[in-house]
Amino acid sequence: MPRYELIIPPALDGRTVRQAAMGGLRLSSGQFKRAKFHGALMVNGAPVLADRRVHAGERLSVDVPEASAPPPEPFSLPLRVPYEDAHFWMIDKPAPLPSSSSQKKEGPTLENALYAYAGCPEGFVYRPVNRLDKGTSGLMLAARTAHAQHLLQRLLHGSEFIREYLAVIEGAPPRDQGVIDLPIGKADGATIRREVRADGKPARTYYRVLETRGGRSLLRLRLDTGRTHQIRVHLSALGCPVAGDFLYGTELDELPGRFALHSALVRLRHPVTGEWIERESPLPSELSALMDRD
Repeated sequence: MPRYELIIPPALDGRTVRQAAMGGLRLSSGQFKRAKFHGALMVNGAPVLADRRVHAGERLSVDVPEASAPPPEPFSLPLRVPYEDAHFWMIDKPAPLPSSSSQKKEGPTLENALYAYAGCPEGFVYRPVNRLDKGTSGLMLAARTAHAQHLLQRLLHGSEFIREYLAVIEGAPPRDQGVIDLPIGKADGATIRREVRADGKPARTYYRVLETRGGRSLLRLRLDTGRTHQIRVHLSALGCPVAGDFLYGTELDELPGRFALHSALVRLRHPVTGEWIERESPLPSELSALMDRD
């Protein structure tokens, strides 16, 4: 099981093992509970209780058992993985392909494909950091460990985790660039559909028009928040829905099962090494072809 260690700094002198583990080691409450249950808390190599006080210069060690789950069925798919290390994968997800398995979904998902790509390792647990809709293609992250997932999810929607999208839309927005600042909430009586509504949660989307041609526009977008279906709802509210969006616009025969939204760039500060990681994914040909109509 992974071991996390920390030399107690002066700032944590006198804190409990629990406080030092969650503050200094940045363990989640679930990780700490699993370690506590398995008696895996140590100071200077000796087992301790969670409420034991630690002092500057002592070495705190925490062994964190990984959560277990039945392995998924492998699905052979030629995945493009622009970046991977001991902590996470950055995957270029094709569309249409669901990000995760569920009892309501049948057929292969990215979870099955990643399991096969990783070589069907023993103890594999699928840990997506950010999810893309089935109909959205492009870059997303999946963590190799629970700790890495916890650290990466803490970065989401901050200045150290940047995501940019490309979208082909019907028509054009009122300005060449701007911010859509409209609250989003679940539509009344709906299970999936969202809408702009006064009692919704704050949502901001920055956009820039790259090209307008043939009654459609190509936009580059960046999220300041991460609401469900945020880009799709915001663009629909402007009267220029994502091309092929069967939920907020009009389905297109040219895009069976998907719509013209693509996660094109991910830039983040690695939560373990501190290194900046940036990867890009080009707009798929079936989406760029939408701009070629007369």
